[in-house]
Amino acid sequence: MRQPQKRNKLPIGIQTFAEIRDENYFYVDKTGIIGDLVENGKYYFFSRPRRFGKSLLVSTIQALFEGREELFTGLAIHDQWDWPTRYPVIKISFAGVARNREEMKEDIENILEENQRRLGVTCPRPKDIGGCFKHLIMETMVRYGQKVVILVDEYDKLIVDNLDHLEVAKEGREILKDLYTTIKDSDEYIKFAFLTGVSKFSKVSIFSGLNNLQDISLDPRYATLCGYTHNDLETVFAEGLQGADMEEVRRWYNGYNFLGEPVYNPFDILLFIDNGLKFDNYWFTTGTPTFLIKLIERYNYFIPQLDNLKVSKSMIDSYDIENIQLEPLLFQTGYLTIAKALRAGAITQYRLRFPNIETRYSFNDCLLDALTRQTSERAVLQSEIYRALEVADIDGLSLTIKRLFASIPYHNHTKNPIGGYEGYYASVIYAYLASLGLDIIPEDVTSKGRIDLMVKLGQNIYLIEFKVDGGGKALAQLKRKEYKEKYLGTGEIYLIGIDFTSAEKNVSAIEWEKV
Repeated sequence: MRQPQKRNKLPIGIQTFAEIRDENYFYVDKTGIIGDLVENGKYYFFSRPRRFGKSLLVSTIQALFEGREELFTGLAIHDQWDWPTRYPVIKISFAGVARNREEMKEDIENILEENQRRLGVTCPRPKDIGGCFKHLIMETMVRYGQKVVILVDEYDKLIVDNLDHLEVAKEGREILKDLYTTIKDSDEYIKFAFLTGVSKFSKVSIFSGLNNLQDISLDPRYATLCGYTHNDLETVFAEGLQGADMEEVRRWYNGYNFLGEPVYNPFDILLFIDNGLKFDNYWFTTGTPTFLIKLIERYNYFIPQLDNLKVSKSMIDSYDIENIQLEPLLFQTGYLTIAKALRAGAITQYRLRFPNIETRYSFNDCLLDALTRQTSERAVLQSEIYRALEVADIDGLSLTIKRLFASIPYHNHTKNPIGGYEGYYASVIYAYLASLGLDIIPEDVTSKGRIDLMVKLGQNIYLIEFKVDGGGKALAQLKRKEYKEKYLGTGEIYLIGIDFTSAEKNVSAIEWEKV
């Protein structure tokens, strides 16, 4: 029996269940949900963004099937599991980055070789990936007298790492197809199979014959299988969060919704505690969404709609490499989450939004690089915009916005296609405001129509309308539509009309009026 230490440690970067339990790290008990998973099915697929604890989940399932009872003392599943019965586990986990076909095949060969050493089985033809995997499954069952458990961590890594090199990604797809098809062909030898990843590619393009996977990524029963709930923070991490403004913690890091209880990204919470309750962009800084930004530039994407995007269920369910769309990628990688599920007859739609302050602030700050190519002056402009909104200095705000567009390098308009369409101007201002962490509603719906942008800071409410080559009509439209009625009595209301000229790539007029 392990003797617990007096103080738990934060499991930052620890992905091995045995180490967490043996070394007295904090552990949020997911074993009750894992037990339900094993009880209710055999083949599963589970998608979550990076740094959500998928590797720890796989490690926990491995320890469970291997019968390591001493690690589960005091956990929910301990009294529910048949500990004397142990199952051999084949674990496939992709770690490094493979940039060509040879490196990809070598990675898989090394993974299969490691499993052979651990399980005491030898493949006669190690270069034949599918054949070696099949042999490993069959011989492992014979050697141990029990069906095999197959766990795949980051099943899609060979593809996701190479989405910016489409031909390499396609090669990765074909290699993985050869590997994963073996799972269905070996059904009689398999006790349980669980595959995790970031993105969900269509079964036709990746899994081919492996069409018996149960996708639990958006199953409400397993919404909290990875990630921390607010109750976890108030119980497991209560000591470490003493003195924290928990409502502000919720606004910064909670909000990931997989059609169940919303969850926090564990990496954020652990780093937040470890850094003395300092709010920062911990998760975002672990991976810059360069490929997504390039897609936004390529397709002239209207940035404000990211905060209130409506998509079909089929769109975010999966996608093909040959037809990569921005919306499912933004959702599956964690930059957007589900705000609400909508049904219209037999059709299901989802309204997507940024999960929290961290993702909205960081993603839009990243977008500003692509939209403006501004460097040193951006921080100054952001500070001036915030101060102007804070004290309702609309004239000062107007001057800053004009200077903002004047400072965008000319070549950004000529070489960057995103600078040549009307939504560019609204996108730049929206990205600046969103990067400040403000309360923003793009295309805010009222009984009179849609406000281009609603911004709230303290008691000040700003209703903003944009017009390009409209001859100074932006403010007039705000007044004519009486958009202000929705917010009467809720604060100090300011109507701001911003007119742009496409010829000069700048503001032609900013008019405003206090209600």
